[in-house]
Amino acid sequence: MRNLLLAFGVLLFAAFPALAQEGKIGYVDSQKIFAQSPEYQEAQAKFDKEVEDWNAKAATMNDEVDKLKEDQQKNSLVWSQAKKKEADEKLKAEQDTLQQYLDSTFGANGKAEKRMAELSKPIKDKIVGVIKKVAIENDFEMIFDAANVSIAYAKENLDITDQVITELGKGK
Repeated sequence: MRNLLLAFGVLLFAAFPALAQEGKIGYVDSQKIFAQSPEYQEAQAKFDKEVEDWNAKAATMNDEVDKLKEDQQKNSLVWSQAKKKEADEKLKAEQDTLQQYLDSTFGANGKAEKRMAELSKPIKDKIVGVIKKVAIENDFEMIFDAANVSIAYAKENLDITDQVITELGKGK
């Protein structure tokens, strides 16, 4: 999709030579901007702590599953059929609960993904605002994000990443 948008942008400029000659194009490296953003680093640390807590809960649940499996192995010869069936059902229920927890926490659209989006949204919005400000002040027609779009080549003077980082630093 991003490559399609990039190709569309290139075709648009090719179709309008006057615009292509007059318009300034730049790019930023959002990964570099995020890496140098204290707010993002703080949000990442908070997120990492939450993930650590979620992992600890998953480990506890997994330990319970392992304990039930171990009990089954130790006692399967002495347990009655009814007790074996009950233990199998309990083990299956615990495994299902663990899997459900892992899916809802770490799976697609899970708690972790939603939490990271929640923590990073205000930071992303601020960065986009600064990119827009720098682009307007420097009369750029278009700014690409090198981290999200494949740029085969670009002159370094088109890179406004450092300007954006500097401008973000002024906002403190």
